This record gives sequence, C-alpha cells and structure tokens, in this order.
Amino acid sequence: MSDVTALIDRWNRGDPEALRELIGVVHGELRRLAGSLLQRERSNHTLQPTELVHEAYLRLSGLRQMSFEGRRHFYGAAAEAMRRILVDHARQRNAEKRGGSDVQKVPLDVALNRPIDLRVDFVRLDDALMELAAVAPDKAKIVELRYFGGLSIQETADVLDVAPATVKRHWTFARAWLYRALSAS
Repeated sequence: MSDVTALIDRWNRGDPEALRELIGVVHGELRRLAGSLLQRERSNHTLQPTELVHEAYLRLSGLRQMSFEGRRHFYGAAAEAMRRILVDHARQRNAEKRGGSDVQKVPLDVALNRPIDLRVDFVRLDDALMELAAVAPDKAKIVELRYFGGLSIQETADVLDVAPATVKRHWTFARAWLYRALSAS
C-alpha cells in the first residue's frame, strides 16, 4: 500500500493529522495541478500555485465528514476545491470591478464584433458547468475530472467505472455543450 493510500485510509478512519501529512506527500503534484489551472487564468492573477494548494487544503480539512474512496477521488476533490477557490476569487474580483475605474463602456456594435475571449472566465465556466450538471450530471463529472482534475481518459474511466469510449463520447459532448454555452453569453 502506498503512502498516499495509507494516509487516505487514516483520514477515513478519523485521524485529523492524516490530511496534513497527505498534503505534504502530494504537495508537488497538487502544485502542478494548481499551476495548470492558473495557466488558464488571466496573466495578472494574484493567486500563486502554492497559495491555491494551501487554500484547497483549508477547504478539504473543513470537510471532516468526507471520506475519500482512493487516490483518484482525493485528487478529484482537491481539483474541485481549487476550482471553487478560483470561482470565488473571480466573483470577488468582479464584484470589486463593478463601477471601478477600469470599467469601460463600449458601443453595442463594437462589442458584437469583438472576437470571443477564449481565456477561462471561471465564473462563467462554473455557471455553465452547473447548467450542464442539471441536465447531464455524468458529463459534468467528466469535465471536473478531466479539466479540473487533470485526469486522462483512462483514469477518468477508472474513477467512474465506465468504459474509456464512454468517457471520450461524454467528454466530446460536454466540451461542445460548454463551448456553445460560453459562446452564447
């Protein structure tokens, strides 16, 4: 049994120190995941990968009633916590911007002719993902695991106990659905 699995088992049995030790063991992997999430953010983002990992740790440690089914489930939960942190951060930033000096009014015809900004707006993405989850929760879960968790097709299939071909089909559908939802707004 690996250190990670043993620590997850200790956490599931109620050991409050296990999560702290687990984060220490997987900190490098979580920093890599956080770094990949932040690469999709704006260039002047104030959060750094280490801060994002620490915030995720704080959120996960507050979920004492949550047990992890294994290594992949833990990484999925960590990725979801990071996603929520980025969404909350973006919402807070947007709230501060309303009425601020960097808000610019643009004529409607100019706004309609601008290309779609494909950099990730985590608030819009979260809203679209929640809409997708309402109509197709299995596809939304695949987006969380693949996009936010950084899992491969095979790893996602293993976590969800489905065939890799199913993950590929759902992943293709979900990406198209999210692209349409994000392009429309």
